[in-house]
Amino acid sequence: MFMQDDVQGVEERRLLEQAQCGDQQALASIFDRYYERIYAYIYRRTGQASLAEDLAGEVFLRLVETLKLQRGPNLHLGAWLYRVAHNLVVDHFRRNAKAPTQSMEDWLVAVPDDPLEHVEQEQLQAVVRQALRRLTPDQQQVIILKFVEGLSNAEVGLILGKPEGAVKSLQHRALAALRRQLEKALPPSAWPRWVRSSPDEGPKGRDSG
Repeated sequence: MFMQDDVQGVEERRLLEQAQCGDQQALASIFDRYYERIYAYIYRRTGQASLAEDLAGEVFLRLVETLKLQRGPNLHLGAWLYRVAHNLVVDHFRRNAKAPTQSMEDWLVAVPDDPLEHVEQEQLQAVVRQALRRLTPDQQQVIILKFVEGLSNAEVGLILGKPEGAVKSLQHRALAALRRQLEKALPPSAWPRWVRSSPDEGPKGRDSG
């Protein structure tokens, strides 16, 4: 999703080099390219729009400060931004014991327009939410990056600082643990599609059924 071909990679490195020199247009281009995704990621983790805005702004402020010091990412800018966003969210909830008003679980089950189906999906959301809360933080994190953000194993590895093989193993354990929880309450046919899929066949983004 943010891992790029050679042409895009060259363009991004050029933007970073210009941004390190204080080029405001280059910084604006980076902001336009990544802000919405970083904001959405934080919102899905926190469920609070104002907090997501504040933390997303902090992510890009840290990028600017890092570039001024002639440091920061030379490659994989997207992974660097996601990692900073993840750390800010973790720090926020470490400082504040209050749970988020809406958590990522609500994004993992599509909500239909039909009122009757909507009720059924709300019930499914409640079951999935309860099951996800029984997973470890690392397992929850790999699920949101893979099945909500739609990132590849390589991209998730860059964000989490883990080799791709470790990401695959973590994803496998996360889905297995989630299935064990769900099978206590629902038949497999009622699970979201991304849960029923094998670890390497999971759909991208918010596709579910």
